[in-house]
Amino acid sequence: MQDFLRQQLERYAQRLEELNFLLSREDIMGDMKQYRAISREHADVTAIAGRYARHRQREADLAAAQDMLSDPDMADMAQEEIASAEAELVQLEDELQRLLLPKDPDDARNAYLEIRAGTGGDESALFAGDLARMYTRHCDAVGWKVEIMSANESELGGYKEVVLRVEGTDVYGRLCFESGGHRVQRVPATETQGRIHTSACTVAVMP
Repeated sequence: MQDFLRQQLERYAQRLEELNFLLSREDIMGDMKQYRAISREHADVTAIAGRYARHRQREADLAAAQDMLSDPDMADMAQEEIASAEAELVQLEDELQRLLLPKDPDDARNAYLEIRAGTGGDESALFAGDLARMYTRHCDAVGWKVEIMSANESELGGYKEVVLRVEGTDVYGRLCFESGGHRVQRVPATETQGRIHTSACTVAVMP
């Protein structure tokens, strides 16, 4: 790992200790606006500091395994550990570099999620309904709040169009890449002869 990158990561480890101290102070806990801001920073810093701690551990594992190479009885095990540690270190360094990239200011905002049925008729509307349920369940799983803002339901079920408002932590940053065309190939409930249909929906995510 390059020295300048390691220096940046060391600062995150130090900042995590500072944030842990701030979150334990009564005056901070009494100011909800400040507490939420520090909590958001704490979550971001924890993610980076945690991966950096894992990187340092694997570096130590690698050094220990290299020392074991001189022992004939341990050489095979050491070679396996060296290969494992080196592969994980490459993966961790790539991950840490991505985590250090500047964030879009909109990433922390709530989002509107709009799903529109496209080609495929009634089956497309059913697919839109499936997508809406999928996103709703995902939001429930990660602790986000979901509200249906508007819905144009299909006669056979599903939606011709539905707009969801999602509220929570880093919603837009985690959902923005869902925007675009979504397609499914399956035997739909509307098919009587077992033929495979292709249906499409569009998803738009807006902060």
